[in-house]
Amino acid sequence: MTRISIAIDGPASSGKSTVAKIIANELNYIYTDTGAMYRAVTYLAIKHHIAFSDETELVDLINKNPISFEQMADGQHVFVAGQDVTSDIRQPDVTRAVSEVAAHSKVREALVAIQKKIGEDGGVVMDGRDIGTAVLPKAEVKIFLVASVSERAQRRHKENLEKNIPTDLEELTKEIQARDEYDSTRKVSPLKQAEDAIRIDTTGKTIQEVVQAIKEVIQQKGYFLD
Repeated sequence: MTRISIAIDGPASSGKSTVAKIIANELNYIYTDTGAMYRAVTYLAIKHHIAFSDETELVDLINKNPISFEQMADGQHVFVAGQDVTSDIRQPDVTRAVSEVAAHSKVREALVAIQKKIGEDGGVVMDGRDIGTAVLPKAEVKIFLVASVSERAQRRHKENLEKNIPTDLEELTKEIQARDEYDSTRKVSPLKQAEDAIRIDTTGKTIQEVVQAIKEVIQQKGYFLD
């Protein structure tokens, strides 16, 4: 059976990571959360008191602190230089700054090189904001997930509460709107739908409904799921 590459893009809290993990698990594929990689760099910048605008120092952090993933009993964990930062990179201070860090061309260049290497042999589900356009432009299946701002804010609010992260729904809504604008208008690899990507609106849909929709796209393109 051909092991393909599946690229899933979309704005913050559109459901990318959740469905990508499920699809990867069901297909026994490698799952790569590229957003977590940018969050890891942002976390390092905060930890080492590096300005988010200092592109050279940010790239140096990447070179000195390898980012890796490990599948554990409770899901995939993110490590930086051997330290588990799975929870740390989801804190509000990281969320607020990650778009600025991710906008640097050299930061993206360094991380995209790692991401391309992960996906070069297929058998991978990768999610982010520029997977179908920049990281895996030849991916056999490209999905672009969207959802209303209000629903995405409610999802993030619920997720934060479950993780005991202090949160405010109104503030989250404003942050998501601002991040959408920033990600879509940045000069380097802006958030946009690849021409050959299939757009799926997840507003009002359950996780399983979105997963099923993606499976149908895979099958419609002639690829078997088992």
